[in-house]
Amino acid sequence: MIEIPEAVHDLIHFADGARTAVIVPEKGVRISYDALERQVLEMASALAGAGIRRGDRVAIVLPNGLPALVSFLAASMVGTAAPLNPAYRHDEFCFFLEDTAARLLICPPTGAEEARRAAAEHSPQALPVFAAEMDSEGAVHLLEAPKVTPFCMSVPQDVALVLHTSGSTGKPKRVPLEHANLTISARNIVATYTLTPEDVSMCVMPLFHVHGLVASVLATLASGGTVVLPTRFDALSFWKTVGEHRVTWYSGVPTMHQLLLARAQSRGKPAAAESLRLIRSCSTPLTVDVIHKMEALFGVPLVEAYGMTEAAHQMSSNPLPPEERRHGSVGKPQGVRISVMSPKGIHLPHSLRGEIVIQGPNVFRGYENNPEANETAFANGWFRTGDEGYLDSHGFLHITGRLKEQINRGGEKISPREIDKVLLSHPSVAGAITFGFPHPQLGEEVAAAVELREPVSEEELTAWCRERLADFKCPKKFYIVERIPQTATGKIRRSAVAAALLNGEVP
Repeated sequence: MIEIPEAVHDLIHFADGARTAVIVPEKGVRISYDALERQVLEMASALAGAGIRRGDRVAIVLPNGLPALVSFLAASMVGTAAPLNPAYRHDEFCFFLEDTAARLLICPPTGAEEARRAAAEHSPQALPVFAAEMDSEGAVHLLEAPKVTPFCMSVPQDVALVLHTSGSTGKPKRVPLEHANLTISARNIVATYTLTPEDVSMCVMPLFHVHGLVASVLATLASGGTVVLPTRFDALSFWKTVGEHRVTWYSGVPTMHQLLLARAQSRGKPAAAESLRLIRSCSTPLTVDVIHKMEALFGVPLVEAYGMTEAAHQMSSNPLPPEERRHGSVGKPQGVRISVMSPKGIHLPHSLRGEIVIQGPNVFRGYENNPEANETAFANGWFRTGDEGYLDSHGFLHITGRLKEQINRGGEKISPREIDKVLLSHPSVAGAITFGFPHPQLGEEVAAAVELREPVSEEELTAWCRERLADFKCPKKFYIVERIPQTATGKIRRSAVAAALLNGEVP
């Protein structure tokens, strides 16, 4: 287990300063580690000049790119970074700015009007807003920045980053992650995939989410490698970017992988794929069929991992060859302890299902100002993930669903993920999400939303399920939708989809 007490800014300080740290493909900009460190120190000094001190929250509303990365590193160096999704609306910005107790907001030079308006309306006084801009040479500055001021750097035990849970079970909970949580998690990822200074990652996940920030960026910086940082994921230009910069790996969510697979299947293996040595998938499950197709077409191993915000991202992963991988599992623990616990708090033996619980130096200490959530989130020093699963006899972790998502049909507990898997195995089904709906006698009955590749009748889908599932598990109601809605990070919030469908809000 790697337990190195570092601050996030140490990751760039100790790298070879002459090597390329970041490439901005749309601008043709390459930034060395030395240049990145100078820019971060300059912005941190400017933030200190604006009154930011250790513990103060700096809200960041920026698209992916060098300004977002420099802003995060600078904010965490002098205070605490609080990156927010630029797609939020006014009311959401009002909530998150207040909930994080933000002292300052960083935005692009133009746009972000909803965030700016929320900052202006912030109580008891308006938040100062500064614009982060990158010039043609790749230098990032705060426009109209305050006078450069000396500051006291954060230490590994300080909170570097504040994020929120998705809020799928209620109001979003605030997750404070210390520098040590983040750097230990990043170094665990380096060890898992044997990352070196020769590796080039492409960050296709948003930097306001722990997946993109820790897996794609901080782990790469910790290895002394290079991050290719496009503004957004674009399946049309993906392979061109991979080829131009000799990308060796990327981490994404199933939606991204499936888009790339669909395009490549009609065109054959992209020549640019020759530089890849691995593909990583996280956030939601990827079907075994898709894994096999991607590995066959792109010629590299696809490894599934398991992460969450409260653990500063990665908890487990399948290893790279020649070690054994188990498709359908999320691999073995990586730098953390993982166990499976019964409702009574008993640690269960292999193959028995229960709640997945974790311990480790990358795991946060608890939600901020939320004693009720913390009382139920921890059991005897173990963090309760809320996920149901089991460890097999070889130590591989299998996730079977979310505990709170289980459908209770007349006393029969049904895992919706099991039904998702069966529906997704149908050749005409591109996406599926199963959930319960109210039933007067049974309490709940099974329904499913299905996104189709080609037309198929509900009768055929029902027959497909009945051949593979007990009758009580088979959906009694189907919703054929154009697209199953997802969050910005590629997750499907089952409860939100169910509520929208039952209210007639999803086409």
